[in-house]
Amino acid sequence: MHIYPSLDILFYRVFFSATMMAAIVLFVNPKLRNTNIAKFNSLTPTNKKNTLFKTLIGGVLLTLNWFFFIYAMNNISIKAASYAYLICPIITTVLAYFILKEKLSKQQWIAVFISFISCVILAFNHLVDLLYSLVVAFSYAFYLITQRNNNHLDKFFILSIQLIFAAICLLPFFPFFATNTHYELHFYIQVLLLAVLFTILPLWLNLYALKGVNSSTMGILLYINPILNFVLAALIFKEPTEIFQIAGYAAILLSIVLFNLARLKSIFN
Repeated sequence: MHIYPSLDILFYRVFFSATMMAAIVLFVNPKLRNTNIAKFNSLTPTNKKNTLFKTLIGGVLLTLNWFFFIYAMNNISIKAASYAYLICPIITTVLAYFILKEKLSKQQWIAVFISFISCVILAFNHLVDLLYSLVVAFSYAFYLITQRNNNHLDKFFILSIQLIFAAICLLPFFPFFATNTHYELHFYIQVLLLAVLFTILPLWLNLYALKGVNSSTMGILLYINPILNFVLAALIFKEPTEIFQIAGYAAILLSIVLFNLARLKSIFN
């Protein structure tokens, strides 16, 4: 979809996602809607405020994250956007430690340090890219942090509200920044697939995973995405790779194993 303007893809991606989620909640599965409304009404005033705040701020953070990512892709560099995936796990882990008081063992802190060093290696001679990546990474890290304890309502319902709220936030900008409102059918089919496979499904799985693992573990596991991208770029698309890149990604892989070593041992034992 590189032939289409990134902002147009963003607009239609969010609008399609929000429309589908709204249709599911309102018409396909009204029981989900009614159950969650009843749950919300049964909460104490404090829990109502916390749930509403965390849900809506999650929608804002998602919107900002997508906007910053698109801006980095279009105006800075693809590397700046890619680095965000590498920095985000470190930021998420550290924020979870300080904000959510999630405990980390010495072994896990070593893994975080290795991750930090690997990102420094990969960002070598790309300081400007790194600064813009920090903005993208912080927005998604804060999203994960805010959603960690947002457990009073069903995760699918929460995601529906967030995507609808994101669409409402973007709607006023659409008439001024959308470059084309009459695309061919092929564009809309691709955006529909993008909305389902790369927006709704991953976000819902992220929120669902937070019910079983803490934010720091979830943050570290985000490294799997850029590692797979690097492997595919090198082996499938035959993109040139440098020795420091191989060293950096190898260090990231080591940090993932080290961070989750206790969990892996429990699985195999």
